[in-house]
Amino acid sequence: MCTRNKYSYEFKLRCVKAVLKGSSSIKVAKEQGCDEPKLRLWVWFYRKYGKAGLQPRGGRREYNAAFKLQVLQTIQKEGISLRAACVRFNITSDSVIINWQKAYELQGQAGLISKRKERPPKMKQPIKRKPRKPKKPLTREEELLRENEYLRAENELLKKLQALVQPNKKQKP
Repeated sequence: MCTRNKYSYEFKLRCVKAVLKGSSSIKVAKEQGCDEPKLRLWVWFYRKYGKAGLQPRGGRREYNAAFKLQVLQTIQKEGISLRAACVRFNITSDSVIINWQKAYELQGQAGLISKRKERPPKMKQPIKRKPRKPKKPLTREEELLRENEYLRAENELLKKLQALVQPNKKQKP
């Protein structure tokens, strides 16, 4: 699954260079129509990693449990912000770290182990029925008996329908 990239590399670079030239990030964000905290994050990534920090990252990244634990411990020991941790460890979004924190609080280190989201199993195949035996052609007498049974059922149905409709007719006048 590939994440949707709302801002192009050129757009990010143009905004970052405007901020680095001396414009305030709030002013640039309003002029360019982007989120100001996101712009500040781009500036941080640009200062740490250069132009490569603004490049779109391909697809979804997997982090191992040891790396996740290291990030969480660094945040706690040094008291750095989530955004600073994102820049320091080259993580695209602070929401990723928030999810790690929640999992760690609930389940401990076991919560940091990646659980591969797999495709659900296919539907169970329906039970195969035995093939029906080919029917022998009916005799004339059997055909007449079937037709008689069908006509009786149809007659009963029409009687029930008429019984339902008849009370409505009496109420109308």
